[in-house]
Amino acid sequence: MNRNEKPAKFTTKNFKTWQQKMLFYLTMLNMAKFLKDDPPIFREDEEDTITSFNIAEAWNNSNFLCRNYILNSLSDELYDVYSIKKRAEELWELLDHKYKRNS
Repeated sequence: MNRNEKPAKFTTKNFKTWQQKMLFYLTMLNMAKFLKDDPPIFREDEEDTITSFNIAEAWNNSNFLCRNYILNSLSDELYDVYSIKKRAEELWELLDHKYKRNS
């Protein structure tokens, strides 16, 4: 699989296979860490608020991309159900919880 080749859409069948292919794809895009990482937390009294803001914005942007890579690999029916999740980690865990047991 190369960078331009996306995994097939997930339609509730063969979840484990889709999950592994998706994980590999996200790893190639350097996005897999957003499946486990929480957003950065900063204290209000931090000295360098511009740097903190930039770090948070970069994390939010990358999380947005990762989340949408996952959503776009779901069938249209599943997209409608799972698009309410705002974080890639939440979306990934919900799919895992729902479909891993049934595979």
